[in-house]
Amino acid sequence: MNQKVNFFCSLLVFCSMSLFAQDKAPVNWFNLDQGTDNVQGVSTEKTYSELLKGKTPKQMVVVAVIDSGVDVDHEDLKDVMWVNEDEIPGNGIDDDNNGYIDDIHGWNFIGGKNGNVNQDNLEAARLLAKYRKQFANTNSAAGLSKKLKKQYAEYQELEALITKEQKNGKENAKRYSSIVSGLTKLEAMMEKDSLSFEDLATKTISDPEIQEAAGVAGRVIAGGGTIASLKEDLRGAINFFESKYKYHYNPDFNPRDIVGDNYNNILEKSYGNNDYEGPDAGHGTHVAGIIAASRGNGIGMKGVSNNVRIMTVRAVPDGDERDKDVANAIRYAVDNGASIINMSFGKGYSWNKSVVDAAVKYAQKNDVLLVHAAGNSHQNNDNTGNFPNDKYAKSGWFKSKKSKTWLEIGALSWKGGADAPATFSNYGKENVDLFSPGVDINSTIPDNKYADFNGTSMASPVAAGVAAVLRSYFPTLSAKQVKNILMESVTPLNRQVKKPGTEEMVPFSSLSVTGGVVNAFKAVQQAQKTKGKNKKWKNSKQAKAAAGKANQRTKTALP
Repeated sequence: MNQKVNFFCSLLVFCSMSLFAQDKAPVNWFNLDQGTDNVQGVSTEKTYSELLKGKTPKQMVVVAVIDSGVDVDHEDLKDVMWVNEDEIPGNGIDDDNNGYIDDIHGWNFIGGKNGNVNQDNLEAARLLAKYRKQFANTNSAAGLSKKLKKQYAEYQELEALITKEQKNGKENAKRYSSIVSGLTKLEAMMEKDSLSFEDLATKTISDPEIQEAAGVAGRVIAGGGTIASLKEDLRGAINFFESKYKYHYNPDFNPRDIVGDNYNNILEKSYGNNDYEGPDAGHGTHVAGIIAASRGNGIGMKGVSNNVRIMTVRAVPDGDERDKDVANAIRYAVDNGASIINMSFGKGYSWNKSVVDAAVKYAQKNDVLLVHAAGNSHQNNDNTGNFPNDKYAKSGWFKSKKSKTWLEIGALSWKGGADAPATFSNYGKENVDLFSPGVDINSTIPDNKYADFNGTSMASPVAAGVAAVLRSYFPTLSAKQVKNILMESVTPLNRQVKKPGTEEMVPFSSLSVTGGVVNAFKAVQQAQKTKGKNKKWKNSKQAKAAAGKANQRTKTALP
């Protein structure tokens, strides 16, 4: 599921009240420097103004964004989109013989001839549907093999989980719909489109629905909010909870017919369509902007990297991404020249981990760095399942147990001090590599607009952007070297902080492998002193693709 952590704090009424009261993040904070700007960004601006001033990037870097889709015509992205120049747009022919017709800016693995998948269910619901068929005539685990007993136990856990979540979704959707109804009645009773705190305080109300709405509205207005913004948040909450029980946690929902593939054939590759944006590209467009929004056009915001082409690969619906699509998205990105892949999605269960593992190994073999969001459930990834990940399900005695070109990213807040880690961020001393800015990140959204989003979904592309800077200015560095440099050059936060989701104080160093925050300035300093091992980079698949297929219509001005 794309990591939309703007989730509850922008949807639920009671979180709205706290949002109105909090301070605003500094503009462009994720690119700023602690010493210069007094905020723990990744020092992008300082890096360009000091270390890279007057230097010319040596290689155009293609960064694939596997996500919900990207608005390729956005004013701040149109000049940095990857263009497959070996394809002739709109002729309905696979001109470059890569298996995909008219893939000008990338590909969409969750679309078909008749449209696109929008909502999908979660992997937990899909697994439950599978287990219901498998155990239809089984009433207990007695007599089952060890393997089947394990599956039967998971089946029972999923039944309880799905039942609970469907009930939760229905109850909350009903509750917030009632509050919206109450607000509408309240406005009609007041005969006003805009209510004040005084209006609410002086009116006697007997209707319970209006009473609850008035109580919520009063608290929001007292906190500086408006009825209009409250209604917008409530409608978002209603949509969120309706999606939970109608789609996400509904084992009977299956939109896969839209794609038209043989879902059981994990080796199938040539399916999908070239609708890069899809029905909701907000998340993917935001991610793309963080990495590479034009830095020299004087509009909007600034991405981290100044020499990037964004390849959009749509594989993430409103629900959980499917392993087959993720594996094909990774392979497509590698085969078409991406040297970095950003993956701002994740889920708690995996349908076919082996097919994703094979794609991850393929990326490593081809010197591609994978950057992945750790998740937004304030959970310890060392103890709880989080997929995809860098650990291979099957390794063996003489085979690697995990990817050497994978980075797992937690989210940092701009507030600093004890509040440095984002309250929602997943963490893990073994399975999260480093932290990166992921709270109140302003970036591009469709239709030439901009918005602040929160999530490890935002933290991951910040780190991917720093990696792109290294691969652009120091192209002889291998993907493994770039990963190691980013980890070794972090800014350590030697302080006690609130463990995400709690008030418990723990060392920041206990939340990730490095105990630090990605830092572009230090990374470039270290790269300057590192002898690259990717000596054949000029002849590599990535270099050729970047040079031959990158969009050269308009060169992005350097800062």
